[in-house]
Amino acid sequence: MKIKNIKTIGLFTILTTFSLVSCNDDFLAEKEDFGGVNEQVFQDPSLATAYVDYIYKSILPPDNAAAMTWDLAAGGADTFSKTSDELAGETAYNKTYASLNATTNSLPYLGARMGTSIANNTWTRLKQINIFLNEVDKYTGIDETKKNQLKGQLYFWRAWQYFDMVKLYGGVPLVLTAQNPILDAASDSKIARSSTSECIEQIVADLDMAKSLLPGKWASADWGRITSGAAAAFKGRVLLTWASPLFNPSDNTARWQRAYDANLAAKILLEANGSGLFVVGGTANGKAWGDMWFTEANNPEAVIVYGFNNSIADQIKRNNGWERACRSKEVTGAGSISPTKQIVDAFPMADGTSIVGNPSYNPVLFYKGRDPRFAKTFIHNGATWGYAEKTTFKQWTYSWYTTAPANSTVVPNKFTETLGANSTAIYLSKSTSPTASNANSFAYSGTDFMEMRFAEVVLNLAESAIGINKLAEGKDLIRTIRVRAGLVVGLSDYGLASVSSRDQHFAAVLNERKIELAYEGKRFYDLRRWKLFDATAGTTARLGVTPINGTRRTGYFIVAKKTDGSKYVHLTVDPFLANNAGVAPIVNREPTSFPYIIPTTGKLPGTSIASEALYLEYLYTNYFDIVERNNIEATVPANWTFKWYNEYNFFGIPQTLLDTAPYLEQTQGWGGTFDPLK
Repeated sequence: MKIKNIKTIGLFTILTTFSLVSCNDDFLAEKEDFGGVNEQVFQDPSLATAYVDYIYKSILPPDNAAAMTWDLAAGGADTFSKTSDELAGETAYNKTYASLNATTNSLPYLGARMGTSIANNTWTRLKQINIFLNEVDKYTGIDETKKNQLKGQLYFWRAWQYFDMVKLYGGVPLVLTAQNPILDAASDSKIARSSTSECIEQIVADLDMAKSLLPGKWASADWGRITSGAAAAFKGRVLLTWASPLFNPSDNTARWQRAYDANLAAKILLEANGSGLFVVGGTANGKAWGDMWFTEANNPEAVIVYGFNNSIADQIKRNNGWERACRSKEVTGAGSISPTKQIVDAFPMADGTSIVGNPSYNPVLFYKGRDPRFAKTFIHNGATWGYAEKTTFKQWTYSWYTTAPANSTVVPNKFTETLGANSTAIYLSKSTSPTASNANSFAYSGTDFMEMRFAEVVLNLAESAIGINKLAEGKDLIRTIRVRAGLVVGLSDYGLASVSSRDQHFAAVLNERKIELAYEGKRFYDLRRWKLFDATAGTTARLGVTPINGTRRTGYFIVAKKTDGSKYVHLTVDPFLANNAGVAPIVNREPTSFPYIIPTTGKLPGTSIASEALYLEYLYTNYFDIVERNNIEATVPANWTFKWYNEYNFFGIPQTLLDTAPYLEQTQGWGGTFDPLK
């Protein structure tokens, strides 16, 4: 069964199967023990596989989710991407409050008062996993190899679910057997929070068990299921987090060593089973980096991958909503993803050097000469962003004034995008397909999402190596990522020549993660585990980075001007949009052929331009002003700034859960005594 079909199996399917095989007068009496699962599921390979597939389905992004910024812990939204420097938007965790409390400001992911209906949440998922792991070995009917593979997948998902909570709260109650759902006063039903260290050890134990039970690779029909390499790589992620300043403020070297050992073992195991950095024809280049999302079965980059379908007729299957979210409204997309200037500016020049103070960087032609990943991640004004029905489509996203501005602070109010522009004048093209169809507004995308890529394994190992002072090894691993992306060595060793101290190496690897893994759901967690939201922990000073706290995420206005350099002002007419005769009020943004002879003007008489790329440079240089836009937070006050509370380093337990389970210990900083560092 392909991973793309795992998502088609739901609890309804399982229960329906049970009803077909278990309709007898004694059935309800038999179930009075509230075990919750018919024993046949542990004896029939098909039913057991469907059960495991349901666990996948309950955790993976749902139909039409914008998978790259979707987060289960954030309620399935892009809240955490917006609580970072990647996306704009006010969230519950980046705005100012008079005071924090566990009722209003805690993260509800850990749980709440029991409701009246069945829900897919942390504890129902864990119960279903525990039922299977507790019961399956009691029965015959499934051969040992198959049984071990099924168990291995669920050990992995139990570890996944627990780590999803521990990285946010610290220690949580460890429930490793299925509890009776009927509440009573028995003391054994009141499970207190385990220490964070105990939780980490349990997670690692589950991942080691999963690794021992799972194959290194699956047959093609099951490509995408969790492998032993995925379990090992996830263990590396867990232990890297445990070694990071959030959990390891004393910089305990033993934790870094443990993370290094785990990530090295994962890399070796994955490579032994065919994994590696995605390249085309054995050559590292930017094209390979951009193409990796459209290679599915046996993609060497995919370590943990979520499958989607492009089926239109069968909507039980899941479609990836990412394509539609990214695409502009001009081509019937949603235009709902607006990358920030802060992330755009993080991408270096083609030789790996920062744009800051770089004489090679032209802020007018900000897109030119950049890291090859830039053009595969962003779409700027005038860039080609083709799709199935129009492979030559260019995304124009500029603005002008309807009335003459009184001063330089007045922002333009008319946009070429008549159906609505996004908020930053930069679009996100990462993992959008040039063959995607807009026949149904890009609604039926089958592009898979790699939740964990081999590149992350390399960067996890690099960071761990730096942690144990293997600085040369760490830098070499970062260099590997840059070489694969297509950067040139230049005079600065891919931009790494000046990196010498341990903290400079840490800064380099975190910056590489910011670029390589941009908009893949990693940035918020990197900022948290390194305490980079504000300056109080000292890590921002150590690494030489600017805290987000107190700042605004910004974007661009690409503002039209006339040939003489003055601002273009018109109530309705687009200055660069040609009529049927190919004539525009100022200049045609898309001439029909090249070389193109620019009409004689006082500025550039009779200039001949030989290519579209050079013509776009001509437009930017002569007809666009690049203005930083600081009002992209559309629904917040003009003086709004990002506010981070260090209480969010470890979220408090929701008051509704404490009301139900008062024996749980509230977290320090939230009115309790639980220490998440122990």
